[in-house]
Amino acid sequence: MSRSLDTQDRLRQLEEIIGVPAEHLGLAELLAETLQRLRGVMGVDTATVLRYQPSGRQLVAFAAAGIEEEVHQGVRVPIGSGFAGRVALERAPVVLDCVDETTVVNSLLWERGLRSLLGVPMLAGSELVGVLHVGAVSPRQFTEPEIATMQLLADRLAMAIQVESLEENRSATMALQRSLLPSSLPDVPGLAFGARYVPGAETGLGGDWYDLFMLPGDRLGVVMGDVSGHGLEAAVIMGRLRSALRAYALDCESPDEVLAKLDRKANHFEHGAMATVAYGIVEPGRDTMALSLAGHLPPVQTAAGGAGRLLDVPADPPIGLTIGQPRRRTTVVELTPGSVLAFYTDGLVERRDRPVDVGMLQLAEALRAGDPERACAQIMASLIGHQAAQDDVALLVIERQVVPVGE
Repeated sequence: MSRSLDTQDRLRQLEEIIGVPAEHLGLAELLAETLQRLRGVMGVDTATVLRYQPSGRQLVAFAAAGIEEEVHQGVRVPIGSGFAGRVALERAPVVLDCVDETTVVNSLLWERGLRSLLGVPMLAGSELVGVLHVGAVSPRQFTEPEIATMQLLADRLAMAIQVESLEENRSATMALQRSLLPSSLPDVPGLAFGARYVPGAETGLGGDWYDLFMLPGDRLGVVMGDVSGHGLEAAVIMGRLRSALRAYALDCESPDEVLAKLDRKANHFEHGAMATVAYGIVEPGRDTMALSLAGHLPPVQTAAGGAGRLLDVPADPPIGLTIGQPRRRTTVVELTPGSVLAFYTDGLVERRDRPVDVGMLQLAEALRAGDPERACAQIMASLIGHQAAQDDVALLVIERQVVPVGE
């Protein structure tokens, strides 16, 4: 009976601390209010939430009550260092009755005069979200029920933070994708374009991109790329690779040289990142395209009145996975008047229940010469149809227009 009462007491305390969420408040404000109530219920002087940043293996102060300067000053604690770092590393509650430079790395804690600390990990399932800790300026013994209540609260807050983080990630990724994909396709004499980008139903937004840009000498740069992974991190890497490729394209004449420089940049600055990229340069006469593939699937081409076919272009190693400087090659592709060329990412042709080769052949069958926007519609109808794509889909169709006699 006493254990049941203890559980009920803890739940009542938890509800008192959490309170009724205010819809107009953001996550940081809600956490600050919750921490203020936590101070009152537990009779402590400070309460802090530190969020875990996996990329830096560190905790960052996100919300606080009674010691708000932790947030204002951007306190950061490496995992495994000091008090909060130990809580995160061990993923277990830690009670501290000696607060000084020998036990904590954040000087604000002992400068505040804290004598006792209790910290608990914030976990969403098996995932570390952060650390919640409270402190008292008087020596204090934290009881088992108090530790249990803190852990319950930490788990609740972890779920709230994770949900908010996923939504923030998606919103930021969408904004980044919109800013990096061409808002409109260029007007280039002799060429017409159509394009599609659709996020995956299962994976969400990722690192797929296409790009078109004019180069000196009336040449046109054409890019189709796919960064491995999904979410904001993949989109950020995509943005950096896109910008770097554009810069190299201004200085290098051949596509293979551009991709070699991009590979070197990725290996040096984007450790662990991998991308496939197709980069082509359409010459001023619009009759040919110099094309190089870094692990990317070959484009599909069709001539006026003919069937689509996969281009015989060798694929060199992807970007970011190479050691040394692998040989990269450039192939010249003929662009006869009326021909259509389709670049794409693997989300268009790859499915769990069939080899990617089958999807590529289906794409070749679906591609028809003519208006690129209509070609995009036909391809999406044939390969995507009524069911949402599992992975991101990027598609770029280029038509070499027929110039009427006399023009």
